[in-house]
Amino acid sequence: MERETLWGIAPHIIWPLRFVLPYHRGLRPAWILRLGLFLYDHLGGRKLLPATQTLDLKSDEAGKPLKPGSSIGFEYSDCWVEDARLVVLNAMDARARGAIIETRHKLISAHRENGLWTLHLLNQLTGQSKSIRATAIVNAAGPWVADVLSGKIRSNTDAKIRLVQGSHIVVPRLYDHDRCYIFQNSDGRIIFAIPYEQDFTLIGTTDRDYIGDPAKVKASNEEIIYLCAAASEYFSKPILPDDCVWTYSGVRPLYDDGASKAQEATRDYVLKLDAPHGEAPLLSIFGGKITTYRRLAEAALEKLSPYFPTSGKNGWTGKVALPGGDFERTGFQALVDDYHRRYPNLRKALIHRLVRAYGTRALMILGTATEEDDLGPFFGDTLSAAEIRYLMAHEWAMTAHDILWRRSKLGLRLNRAEVQALEAFIASER
Repeated sequence: MERETLWGIAPHIIWPLRFVLPYHRGLRPAWILRLGLFLYDHLGGRKLLPATQTLDLKSDEAGKPLKPGSSIGFEYSDCWVEDARLVVLNAMDARARGAIIETRHKLISAHRENGLWTLHLLNQLTGQSKSIRATAIVNAAGPWVADVLSGKIRSNTDAKIRLVQGSHIVVPRLYDHDRCYIFQNSDGRIIFAIPYEQDFTLIGTTDRDYIGDPAKVKASNEEIIYLCAAASEYFSKPILPDDCVWTYSGVRPLYDDGASKAQEATRDYVLKLDAPHGEAPLLSIFGGKITTYRRLAEAALEKLSPYFPTSGKNGWTGKVALPGGDFERTGFQALVDDYHRRYPNLRKALIHRLVRAYGTRALMILGTATEEDDLGPFFGDTLSAAEIRYLMAHEWAMTAHDILWRRSKLGLRLNRAEVQALEAFIASER
C-alpha cells in the first residue's frame, strides 16, 4: 500500500517504474519468483500500478539489451522518487504550516533546563550564534544520529546504529525503452539498472559497512569496478569504469540488529524516546527509508503526543499534496500539455522538466513569458535565470551545487564554463 500512497501525495515527483527480473536457471526456481510477485500484487494494495506479468525475453523489447541466456523474465511495477526534490518539498510544506527552517545552522549543544530544551546554534555563513528554546527535540540526523546523542546532547540513549555504504554509478543510456532491470549476481547480491534523467542509466547499489565521517563518503574504485562487472554479466554491451559520467555514494543509518552482513541489516525504523519524568523529551530516529517516511513521521508524532496533545491524531499526510502536487494523480501529462498550450514558444523539453520538478509551481518560474528570452539568460541545457531566482527565493538555494545537485541533477549536463557562469550569476543575485 505504501508505494501507491506515496505516489498519490506528490504525483509530480513520484513516478511509476516497471522492473524486469531476467531469470537465469540455477539462481532459484522460477515458480518461487512468480509466487512472490503474485503476493506482491495482492498484498501491496495495488490500485493504479500495472499487475505483474511474465515476459518472453526472446521477443519482448526488454530482452534486446541483454546477453543470450535469459529466455523469460518477470515484470512488476513500483515507484521512483527524486529524493532531493522530496526533501526540499517537505521542508517547504513545513514552512507553509508555520515551521522555521534554519538552513546552514549547526547544532553546537543542547541541554534540558526548567522543563524545556535550550539549543545553541551556529550560523555557518555569518559565524553568529544564537540560542532557542524547545518543548522537545527530534534527533533525525540520519548517519549522525549517534554523534548528536553523544557529542551534542550527551544523552544516555543506547545508540545501536550501523552505517552501511551504498554506491551508484551513472553511465550513458544503455537501452531505448523505459523499463528497469533487477539482476541477481553470481555472489547472490542484487543490483538494478534504471533509466535516469532521460539520457543516462543509473546502476546500483553496493552494501558494505562504513567507518568514518559520512560527509566524506564516496564510491571507491573497488565498488565502481564491482558494479560495472555485475551489470556486464547481463548486458550485451560491456560497461567499463571509463563509461561512468558520475558516481555517488550515501550512508544508510540502519538500526544495528546484529545482522552478520550489511545487506541483511533491517531497513525498518526504530524510535527511541528519552523522557525522564518532568523533563523535556528527546526522540531519536534510527533507520528508515523513503518509502516509509510518512509512516515514520506519524509514528514519531504518536510517540510525542503526551507532550503535544494535538499531535499524532487523525493522520493526514496521505491525503494532502506537497507543494506543486495539487493535480490529479494520473494528471501529469495533462498538466504538461496544458502548459505547452499556454507557452507555445518555449521548448517542450523545458516545459516537461519544469513540470516534472515543480508541478503547478512551474508557473511561478514561467510567469508571463512569451519567449524563452523572457526567462533571462540560460546557463546550459534548460536552466534559466528565472528558475535560479525561484530556487534562491523559495527553496533556500545559495550555491551552484545547491541548484545543480541538491535541487536537480542538471550537474550531469553543464560543462565547467557554464558552472562558472552560474556561480557568478548567483553571487551577483545574492
